[in-house]
Amino acid sequence: MGLTDFLQKIKHEWEVLQGENAKDKFFYNENTYPDEATARQEFARTKQKLFDVNRWTSLPGINSTFQLYDQQGHPSEATKVQVGDYMQIILPATAIENWVTVVEVVEEEDAAQFIVRPCPKPEIQKDALDGEEVKHFFTEEATSTFRVIREGTKIMGMEIGRDEKPNNQGDQAGGRGVLNTLISAGGWAGFQDMQWGKITRYYVHLEETSGSKI
Repeated sequence: MGLTDFLQKIKHEWEVLQGENAKDKFFYNENTYPDEATARQEFARTKQKLFDVNRWTSLPGINSTFQLYDQQGHPSEATKVQVGDYMQIILPATAIENWVTVVEVVEEEDAAQFIVRPCPKPEIQKDALDGEEVKHFFTEEATSTFRVIREGTKIMGMEIGRDEKPNNQGDQAGGRGVLNTLISAGGWAGFQDMQWGKITRYYVHLEETSGSKI
């Protein structure tokens, strides 16, 4: 069976990202299995890992805290993200909150992904803390795509960051202009390789969470 439109699109996009002139951030890991039947079986587990973001927190070593929230802004224990959900990301050794919302979810037999975009803290969470405004250290134009693909005996996991500009101008910075610049251009820039490398290794079963049953 030929590639679907979705697979054709991401295959082309992948080639662009690997080009010398690519400006977006791209993190990638892969794992190869002895036969296609095994790879297909393991890819079902890969998709579970992709969509169950709360489990990412349990990866060993230095790691951010990830918490899924539903569309109303309540903490969620759902094992699959949906469009309109929120994710709270807290960088290690800090209390700094960063919020994103899920803007796209795609799942097919041999490929899956979801895309998030920076956003303000959900209303119900702001109300709980006297209206405190918390945003992401990147502007709302930035996106992160979390993607997995199976091709033959190979499983691939990737994170793609696009338009990652510091959120340090005007009201959108939420009073965190200097801090956002320091995080996005400093600590986070250096931590991305470790964080997204760890998560993409997890997708392809080169790394597991503590006490993982997946």
